[in-house]
Amino acid sequence: MRFVEGLPDQALMSSARDVDRVLEACFSDGARCALLYAANLPAAFFDLSSREAGELLQKLRNYRIRLAVVCPPGGPDFSSRFGEMVAEERRGAHFGVFETRLAAVEWIRRTSDADAV
Repeated sequence: MRFVEGLPDQALMSSARDVDRVLEACFSDGARCALLYAANLPAAFFDLSSREAGELLQKLRNYRIRLAVVCPPGGPDFSSRFGEMVAEERRGAHFGVFETRLAAVEWIRRTSDADAV
């Protein structure tokens, strides 16, 4: 189970266009999944009307990279539509939002196991 991981308190992307950094890290490590923290993502990512989340997630899907995001309680506020998207995404294995790193890693493991079958 290989994945790339952002640093918990560091900005990594200022916009969805910066997702290429994540893709490059995944390709160089042979990883099919990224674990990022709320601080790694553009501030507008959690507001679905900004289109940042859609653009970023679509690019990752195009390259078959799954994304787990750790958002502890008290983290960024989700727009109501973002929360609806997260609920819908729970049915699949491409994107998930988790309160802890441990929960995110468990999801990565489960989705990686499903890919291997």
